[in-house]
Amino acid sequence: MANIITDEMIDYVGILAKLELSADEKEQAKKDMSRMLDYIDQLNELDTSGVEPMSHIFPVQNVFREDVVTNGDSREAILSNAPEQKDGAFKVPKTVEQ
Repeated sequence: MANIITDEMIDYVGILAKLELSADEKEQAKKDMSRMLDYIDQLNELDTSGVEPMSHIFPVQNVFREDVVTNGDSREAILSNAPEQKDGAFKVPKTVEQ
């Protein structure tokens, strides 16, 4: 199929891409876009009826681990490093004035 790229299409794409193209750049863009569309048409001619759709080229497995607590409750050890503590929590200076 012949893909005809018009000047209006190039102007529209230039607006979308926020590009200001010179006349030479527009002509080159027309050629490039036409070649890209021709290549897509060539790919569409391939018989992919026996190919199963995929989302990744490599097999993807669940990479998440189980959410298991490994360090336990070490509140006292952590609070032992605090300069001040109150009711089992760090005590910090007030930062918001009302």
